[in-house]
Amino acid sequence: MSTQTKSICVADVVLRTLRGRWATHILSVIASHESIHFNELKRVIPGISAKVLTEQLRFLETAGVLGRHATGNSRQEVSYTYTARGHELKHVLDSLSELATRWALS
Repeated sequence: MSTQTKSICVADVVLRTLRGRWATHILSVIASHESIHFNELKRVIPGISAKVLTEQLRFLETAGVLGRHATGNSRQEVSYTYTARGHELKHVLDSLSELATRWALS
């Protein structure tokens, strides 16, 4: 084994969750709703394809940030909400948004 240990920044765990061009946008939209259906998400995020939205939602669900819930109606719709982990991440995203606003104004 090498005497050098691989340096890992623990923040990378969170930052990897935000990978992808649309992740923060998706999380921001879901934060402004208590629960939101896939089709509504697609409508309010212009330019995102159904394929990319599906991939991002699956990744965020696997990461434990979002919960996917069947609505139980005959159209087999699903809705997405923040999990407990997602609510923790929301606080971080709120802080990042405040920082971005300050940086944009300077």
